[in-house]
Amino acid sequence: MADFGLGKLLRVKALKMVAMRLVVTAPALERARRLAPFPAKLNLCLKRVFENNNSSNINYGGTAVDALLDFNREFDIALFDRVVEALFTGKGDEQKMAQQILTEFKEHELSWTRADNILTNSSALQSKFIALQILEQLIQTKWKILPAEQRTGIKNFIVEVILNTSSTEESLRKNKVYLNKLNLILVQILKQEWPHNWPTFIPEIVQTSRTNLALCENNMAILKLLSEEVFDFSAEQMTQAKAKNLKAQMCGEFSSIYNLCTEILQRAQQPSLILATLETLLRFLSWIPFGYIFEMDLISNLCTRFLQAPVTRNITIKCLTEIAGLDSGSEYKEQFVNMFSMTITALRETLGDLQNIESVWDDYDDDEQSFIQNVSMFLTSFLTTHLRLVETTAKRDIVIQAHEYLLRISQVDEREMFKVCLEYWNVLVRGLYEDGRNASFSAPSGLLNLGGNQSGANGGNLSCEVRRQMYSAILTGVRYVMISRMARPEEVLIVENDEGEIVREFTKETDTITLYKAQRECLIYLTHLDSKDMENIIFEKLGHQMDGSEWSWSNLNKLCWAIGSISGSMSEDQERRALVIIIKDLLSLCELKRGKDNKAVVASNIMYVVGQYPRFLKAHWKFLKTVANKLFEFMHELHEGVRDMACDTFVTISQKCRRHFVIHQPGEQYPFVDEIIANANSITSDLEPHQVNRFCEAVGYLISAQLNQQTQSELIRGLMAPSNEVWDQLVQKAGENISLLEDLNIVKQLGNILRTNVSACGAIGKGFITQIGRIYIDMLGLYKAVSEIISGCVSRDGEIATRYANVRAMRTIKKEALHLVDTYVKHCDGEVDAVNQNMVPPLLEAVLADYAQNVPPARDSEVLSTVNTITTALGALMTDKIPIIFESLFESTMGMINQDFTQYPDHRLAVYQLLRTINQKCFSALLNLSQDKFRFLIMSIMWGFKHTTRDVADLGLTITLELINNFNSNDRAISDAFFQTYFIELLSEIIVVLSDNDHKGSFRLQCMVLARMIHLVESNQITAPLFDPSLSENSGMSNPVYVRQSIGNLLVTAFANLNKRQIEVFVEGLFSFNDDFEKFRNHVRDFVIQTKEFAGDVEVLYLEETERELEQKKQKEKELAQQIPGMLKPSEMDEDD
Repeated sequence: MADFGLGKLLRVKALKMVAMRLVVTAPALERARRLAPFPAKLNLCLKRVFENNNSSNINYGGTAVDALLDFNREFDIALFDRVVEALFTGKGDEQKMAQQILTEFKEHELSWTRADNILTNSSALQSKFIALQILEQLIQTKWKILPAEQRTGIKNFIVEVILNTSSTEESLRKNKVYLNKLNLILVQILKQEWPHNWPTFIPEIVQTSRTNLALCENNMAILKLLSEEVFDFSAEQMTQAKAKNLKAQMCGEFSSIYNLCTEILQRAQQPSLILATLETLLRFLSWIPFGYIFEMDLISNLCTRFLQAPVTRNITIKCLTEIAGLDSGSEYKEQFVNMFSMTITALRETLGDLQNIESVWDDYDDDEQSFIQNVSMFLTSFLTTHLRLVETTAKRDIVIQAHEYLLRISQVDEREMFKVCLEYWNVLVRGLYEDGRNASFSAPSGLLNLGGNQSGANGGNLSCEVRRQMYSAILTGVRYVMISRMARPEEVLIVENDEGEIVREFTKETDTITLYKAQRECLIYLTHLDSKDMENIIFEKLGHQMDGSEWSWSNLNKLCWAIGSISGSMSEDQERRALVIIIKDLLSLCELKRGKDNKAVVASNIMYVVGQYPRFLKAHWKFLKTVANKLFEFMHELHEGVRDMACDTFVTISQKCRRHFVIHQPGEQYPFVDEIIANANSITSDLEPHQVNRFCEAVGYLISAQLNQQTQSELIRGLMAPSNEVWDQLVQKAGENISLLEDLNIVKQLGNILRTNVSACGAIGKGFITQIGRIYIDMLGLYKAVSEIISGCVSRDGEIATRYANVRAMRTIKKEALHLVDTYVKHCDGEVDAVNQNMVPPLLEAVLADYAQNVPPARDSEVLSTVNTITTALGALMTDKIPIIFESLFESTMGMINQDFTQYPDHRLAVYQLLRTINQKCFSALLNLSQDKFRFLIMSIMWGFKHTTRDVADLGLTITLELINNFNSNDRAISDAFFQTYFIELLSEIIVVLSDNDHKGSFRLQCMVLARMIHLVESNQITAPLFDPSLSENSGMSNPVYVRQSIGNLLVTAFANLNKRQIEVFVEGLFSFNDDFEKFRNHVRDFVIQTKEFAGDVEVLYLEETERELEQKKQKEKELAQQIPGMLKPSEMDEDD
């Protein structure tokens, strides 16, 4: 049985290591480290680095390291600076040793006591940053255990350093980076001390800001950082109660901060101070009370004083964007409209009308480009939130001007900015379309409204027709922009590369596909809103391609991608008329153009367009047949990318129009599919093997539409006849002389034939069983034969043999054979008994022993995947086969992956997927495993959720949850035995990973498992004792009490930094919130945050809220129980007066 190398650590030890990695530094370990002699190599290196040093401290204890790490002696700041310098400027061993010294120094439990000396006396900026890192770690983890006078001393020291560093303009500019780090340290202190231990912080910072301009500017930076920490980054760093209290405190004291900001903006002349204040204000706008924004002069000042000034306009438009995104209900409508009008008016004066911006964009400097980008953010944010408001209350020219700005900005070749604009255009056109659709369900306005008020009947909004007319010119412009900037769809395989060459694309850009989908959505809505306008624009642009005035590969591609994207959005008659013209023109263009690359571009666009219009093709058989024949012509083109796309387009058409190929069409002698199969050899004569596979897949889709089984079998036989002929010849020769399988060409041929079978099988479905039955036994025999050859190569040459070309090709045969079985089983609906009787036994005989006996690098993960697919399809029919599968596949695979979390990633994922399927479909088989094997199974599951790879960890946790549920719903005797043996162990392991930052990606699933386990205990669904009832200390014990104690003891042992009350509140919360998952998850999250600090938030201020909620929950449960006679025990009833 496999040995879990990394899983040998005891659970408590593992949890201790988690805690130590987060916060704990054991004093005994530190003492041992200090007493241990330093490596001689390090001493020699130090002697070389510091041989010119004359300080007596360096020789103390025999080494320079002793001088730095002996905290009983005076600190040698000059020596420390030289070590730091060696780290940043040294090379080789000197740099490594300096790194080791500084690591020792930073990890020392008293290193923080040197911070003041370094910050005060060091001449090296890097040394000061190291000191600040040490202080930051202290504040974040051990602040609560420091005596009050030390906390006050550190706080006052940091404040003093900040005041000294930021007291003058020169110092402020010179030490900007250093000062920013100091500010961050101060904010970390504030998160611990404010407001309860430092209630005067806000008044103090406001007061000092009025004494000195440089101090004021830095204080703005501190307030900005504090706002970010409390309102933006608190989720992962503070408990909910702590974050809530800090937010309430900031809101409560904001008036003095606001007055300071207003005073600066009204009086200050220094640009850097104004910018700092606006930056700080920007961070406040998302959370301050609306009254400060809309009832004061803030918006007016921003629009009139700062929006047009080049120095402040970028930060000002960001502030306005933040305000634009606020949702204040109906309270401040007038103020929003006024802000919009003032902003557009100011932009008119600053930007003009932005004519020809796309041509002059590259001439703009960075600041000007940033401003245009920020303007687009403002416009899209405001119009998305308040469009209906300004449509009815603002001047129409203001609204149209805003949209014209967006339209011109959309023309700029700047992808991210275009995506921002596109998001709004989708909002606009979707809204206009839905207005029209909703209006169609209402009575005609002429009967009810008599052509009167155009907005009153719609709750104050403009009517659908008025809105469409209002934006008509804008929408026409958007249509031009969308077509001219159309992104490449996923189906297109030949593209223009950076060198201007036409090449086949093998990888697909996710961002481009996402952009295409957004643009396609926009174009579809635009077509619905005015299909005639869209048609005219397409014809206009196509005409420019024909006359050469706009001819380019890029322009033609984008036009055709746009044409393909609006399939189905016109009426059928209009689509037919337009498509006939478009295809005719494109075919003419293909004839006109000379050169292989030009023809390839036009051909690919023709194929893309016709592939997107199945409705048209279905309605016009002759045109569909013509298109298919044209695709067959393209399969002989010299350009490989054209052949690829012809095959892929044929697949697309076959999927959408398959029925039309297999019926007897009027005027035809026989179904077209018969002709295709008869001419398959000539059609595919110029195709590569992978292209032939795509062709066979396409024909397979056509065959799947034939419902007559006999006819379908004949079609399959005709399609596969060429492959079967070659297969029979090669298999016969291999049977006569097995050494032929070492011929690389023969092995590749066999692999390609199997791939063709896989492609056809996936398209045809379960009807392909006639072909599989023909080759199945030979295929399994071939599987065994190549396995023996591979094993012989490995035994002769070692694992390096798995890299030989012929071995890799033989493994391809094995993999494709498994793929064929896997593909068929996925389509075998209604045939599971036949699969179970005829296919599974010989397959398992061929693959299981081979897999188990092979060396790990020669094992194919496809074996696991195929068995998983079979188990999923056959379900309980596989129960009797699980023991041999467990022995052959599961144990051998776990032996491959149990020494680390990275090797064999495909096997790792596949084996846990198989395990989950067995648990779901064949649970009873797990009950029949021996005790040792079942324990191995549980250990493997726990190993799974210890992975740092998210997919595997999630699978391990999901299996755990489903396994627990399966046992809980099983026979009580069986479930009791399982829970008695494994419940506490599983619970402990879940808490281990829950407390480890490396596993936080699976936090939700971890909480789900933990909540379920606690619920089973708390609701007494586990009836057997989880403790040893024979022990005297367990007298009168119950499962809920025992589990509470077990969790508490585990946490007390692991997290020495937490106090008893914190752990008690956490454990109590687990049992109180387990039936409310969101509360449970937040409760656990708060605890994980607390584990990172010594002493944590022990103040009643933060614990009382959790305690109060627990008490309220208990009270509600008691009140409910009181309404049901007998629900409360006598001991729980209130005593009568």
